[in-house]
Amino acid sequence: MINYFGAVIFGLVQGATEFLPVSSSGHLVILHKLFPGLVSNDLAFDTVLHLATLLALLFFFRHDVQKLFIAWLLSFRRGSDANGRLAWLIIIGIIPAALAGYFFADIIADVFRSVLWVATMLVLVGVLFIIFEKIYNTNSKELDSLDKKKAFFVGLAQVLAFIPGTSRSGITIIAGLASGLKREAAVKFSFLMSAPLIAAAGLSQIKSLYINQFSQEEIIILAIAFLSAAISGYLAIKFFLHYASKHSLNLFAYYRFILAAIILAYFFF
Repeated sequence: MINYFGAVIFGLVQGATEFLPVSSSGHLVILHKLFPGLVSNDLAFDTVLHLATLLALLFFFRHDVQKLFIAWLLSFRRGSDANGRLAWLIIIGIIPAALAGYFFADIIADVFRSVLWVATMLVLVGVLFIIFEKIYNTNSKELDSLDKKKAFFVGLAQVLAFIPGTSRSGITIIAGLASGLKREAAVKFSFLMSAPLIAAAGLSQIKSLYINQFSQEEIIILAIAFLSAAISGYLAIKFFLHYASKHSLNLFAYYRFILAAIILAYFFF
């Protein structure tokens, strides 16, 4: 029963933290230490969680994704409209992280996958939230103001998300604010840009699901974790888009500071 409880906790935390700017990878590092050996292969378990959050993201933005994909295909024949242009900007934005993930993901994971790095990045990105909220301009622009250089800049910032504790959504939202986007526009671009990368991260490791002979209990654990991650991910997206349109992101900065302090106190003292 404790394993099923752990699966629910993993799913709820992964689904929420994948989209809230508090670092899903950082939370997974912590949870794997608190619930060791939930299944025989942690990589396969994390793959299931990523696929669940991908499902939540695609379902929530299903109409946007459909319009962007069709507009992107049509752009080869008749040029880009607003949706086609945004689709190309998303592609430009994912290039840096895609290259970094392909060539350096394993190296980064080995070097930075520690509790100390998680705490450090939690604090650092939290400080950046506070800084950019102080200089945030309410007259910032909508998503249609984004150009290729700014999209590429947001993509470069996303490379930092390979370091646990950074937060993919957090660092790309900061880069979006730095590029002059409104907070809600930066959040939406961050979410849309994350879909291909979450898909790549999940699908690149999907073979780990096939090479493992999971027991019946492990299959149930994976199913519970998948379902809870998909549900919490969908709710997190809905909540955060609404929250970001009306409130500053300082709340998440304070959460990051508190979490970093708890991590350091628990694991070192």
